[in-house]
Amino acid sequence: MIVEIRKFGFQTIKSANFFNIGAGSEGGQLTYEGTGHVTCSVTTKMAAAGKERSGRVCSLVLLLSVSGLIRGADATERTLSVELNPGSPSPPPGGDLLHVRAVGNNDTLHFLFCSQGAPTLLLVHTDITSSTIQVNWTQFEARNHSNSLKVEPESSILYSAAIVFTRLLEYDDVNDTAVPTSDLFPPYELQSFTWSRLNLSGPVALLCGASPTFTNGSLCLQLSVFESEGRGRSWPRLLHTANSSQLEVWLDGVSPRATRSRFLLEVQAVGGAYPLSKVEVRRSIDDEFTPSIFQVTHWVPSVNSSSDVPGFIQWKPVAYRRSDPALEDATPCRHSNPRPQSGEAVAVASGLIRAFYTEPKTFGLNVSFGLAGEPFYNSTKFLRWTLLVGSGSPPVDAFSPLVLSMMAVGLGTPMILLLLGGVCVCIRKRATASTTNYEPIN
Repeated sequence: MIVEIRKFGFQTIKSANFFNIGAGSEGGQLTYEGTGHVTCSVTTKMAAAGKERSGRVCSLVLLLSVSGLIRGADATERTLSVELNPGSPSPPPGGDLLHVRAVGNNDTLHFLFCSQGAPTLLLVHTDITSSTIQVNWTQFEARNHSNSLKVEPESSILYSAAIVFTRLLEYDDVNDTAVPTSDLFPPYELQSFTWSRLNLSGPVALLCGASPTFTNGSLCLQLSVFESEGRGRSWPRLLHTANSSQLEVWLDGVSPRATRSRFLLEVQAVGGAYPLSKVEVRRSIDDEFTPSIFQVTHWVPSVNSSSDVPGFIQWKPVAYRRSDPALEDATPCRHSNPRPQSGEAVAVASGLIRAFYTEPKTFGLNVSFGLAGEPFYNSTKFLRWTLLVGSGSPPVDAFSPLVLSMMAVGLGTPMILLLLGGVCVCIRKRATASTTNYEPIN
């Protein structure tokens, strides 16, 4: 059987040969083009009825091969380069600026992670492989000039978006309703935190900070940028591609201001022509990679097309109460509806937003952790939430080969039993008819 995959968007052609996929199999052809168009033809010769089982084995192998090859066709690879405080002669006193440049076949993604003010991740997508960033450090550190950080040439920019973590909110859930009302404590303004220097390990950067009012503990963010498709090692094991980055946010060891405290995180999405203005919740029947979670949340721009979006923020509605969690350590999280916010206020909070955007368009929402009846933060003093920030359409989970094989066996076994039963009935009737025929006396 010859399997051929053509993916015109990334100019890749893959082919593979499979032999001896079952007795009597002659050959076949599968073609994958673009996004989701698959043509498959398999020619099989059966020498006898007993060869049907081999044909079904061939179908199962073909099903698994198609699944794996189609997933591989959607994957791209990028070459990553990491630079801390690009162009600065010394570490800037106000905080670090990390630049991860991800170069593809004919485009570039620029990931910029900054701790000057509120922690901010900026993503810029350009349509050439030679785009660069330029930073005027005098203006950048002053935090009162737009265009002090540029991606050049500016005409190559296809899309840009940023996520800013502005406030950490805490409330006393006295009645265990998980509904923040008037019991909110004064918020923690993340722009006022004292942030550490970025701790780098390849394309992974760790940033931790603390409020002046924290008695102990810290709030940490970890950025990971990827060369190719894969999954996170720990729950919720989000599926990422080379077009996305992953942010993990966790609160560790912070003393709550009440024994029944719960937390919310205020998040702002900033964009230019395509701001992230709506949230979509997608449902699935598969919880293979995130047990008990059957939803995924997409924060995307409102565009005319119903399917293609230029960028996204994605997460699953779950957080974890331990760094190495078991299933019982999962806690649900909820989000509010995104609402327009003051772009000027976000630019004041984030040095990176001020430097890149002239007129930032901003939408904000709150993510709350825990439901009524769930343990309070004080039970473990730990809370971790994971999200993806990327360009293009969000990655979509598909059934793994293991699940597909189980489905094939589960659906195929009854059909085999019915077929064998029918064959047995026919043989039995034919044998009965042959023994009851009259024979001549003489």
